[in-house]
Order: sequence, then structure tokens, then C-alpha cells
Amino acid sequence: MWFGRRAIQSVALFAVATVLCGCGASTENVADEEKEPQFLEGRSRVNAMDYDGAIQSFENALIANPRSASAHFELGWLYDQRKNEPATAIYHYGRFLQAHPTGEEADRARTRIVACKQELAKTVTLAPVTQSLQREVDQLTEENRRLREENERWRAYFIRNPGLTNTVGTPPSSAELSHPTAQASTQTARSSGPVRETATAANANSNRVTPASTPSNMKTHTVKSGETPSAIARKYNIRLETLIAANPKLDPRRMHVGQTLYIPIN
Repeated sequence: MWFGRRAIQSVALFAVATVLCGCGASTENVADEEKEPQFLEGRSRVNAMDYDGAIQSFENALIANPRSASAHFELGWLYDQRKNEPATAIYHYGRFLQAHPTGEEADRARTRIVACKQELAKTVTLAPVTQSLQREVDQLTEENRRLREENERWRAYFIRNPGLTNTVGTPPSSAELSHPTAQASTQTARSSGPVRETATAANANSNRVTPASTPSNMKTHTVKSGETPSAIARKYNIRLETLIAANPKLDPRRMHVGQTLYIPIN
């Protein structure tokens, strides 16, 4: 029994001594790493805010001592906090943790690795390919919206004007939809073509608008070859619907040379 207790005590003392020696060796290694000339130069350049020079110095410290965990930690911090290169920072923090998995700086390194991974995730989400696809989706969405609006305008237009046909191929505007008179006049203008001369004078006389007397607020216009209601309205600086309202029997498709039209006087 006595021998057994002595053996257990010896093992325990050996374990404690091993741990203490290991800690002491680790502390001593860190101190040695931080005394290396290139490492000290890197610290000096960090204080002078020469971060590119500091990175070069710490990398030289790694060349002198590839196992320098302190140099890896400093490089991780520089690439993380000053250069915004999270992937490189993760690599150096990881190399530091291989040598020093415990302690306050190890906890800091793990925290920063998580933050760097989050930054990397953002760059993947906002990659140029994704931005390009998003622009294409936005363009298609806008085009789809425009086509739906155009379809609705056509539908409303023909519901309100079942007897009219549109020969131009463009949908009516919102202003046309909101003014029924403008709808009719616009369709009339679209449907009318150049005036053609009739074959006989009798046919011309049968379609002539011959007023008994011209109202005081009107003047007359005799239709010439090639004229359309729109052209006549522009000539007298009046709206097309005003011209049509003054000539309710006017049929643009049968308008002919020599026909008399009323022109309202402004």
C-alpha cells in the first residue's frame, strides 16, 4: 500500500512538472519569437502605420523562423483589420492556433476567424455573376409589367369602342382611354388614309356637305387631293376632335376632293 501511494504521487508530480515545463517553454518560445529583428521591425512599422511594410517584415520573420506563431498572429490581424483580405487572415489565424490553441489570443483568433468567414460569405453573395443575373431579372420584370399594362390598354380600348379597329398597331395612350371623344377621333385619324379623287362628279356631289348657310363662328374648307382630317386640323391650328365635332357626318374613309368642311373659328 505504501509503495502504491508513492507511485501515484510520483506520477502526479511528473505530470505537474511536465505541464509547468510546457507552459514555460511556450512562454519562452513566444518571447524568443518577439525578439526576432524582423518581428521587431514589423511592430515598429505597425506603430508608424506602414502596414504594407509591416506585412513584409512579419513575412521575413517567418522566413527566419517558419514556426513563429507570433508572426502568424500579427499577419492575421493585418490582413483582417488593415487589408480587408479575410481569406489570408483566416490562414494566418489558423496557423497561430495550431501552435497556441488556448489562451486569450487564441480566443481572439477564433472570434476573428468567424468574422472573416462572414465577410467571405458576403463577397460570394454579391459576386459579379449574381449581380448580372439580378439585373437581367429586373429587366425582365419591368418588360413583363410594361406588356401587361399595354395589354390592359388594348382590352379597355376595344371594350369602350367595339366598332373601331386600330390599323396602326400601337396601343392607345392613357389620355385616349380617359377621353372617349379623343378615342374616337384618334382612331378615326389612324384609320384615315390619303384622300383619293373620285371617278365622277356625281359621286363627289352625293357626299358633299353643303350647308344652307355658314354659322358665324365657322368658316369652310374645300378638301384637296392627299389631305387627311389630321392635316386639315393642323392647317387651321385646331384639335382633330374639334374638326370632327364640327362635321358630325364626316367619314374620313370616304372623304373626297371638293368636299366642304366646317372649320371652327378660334
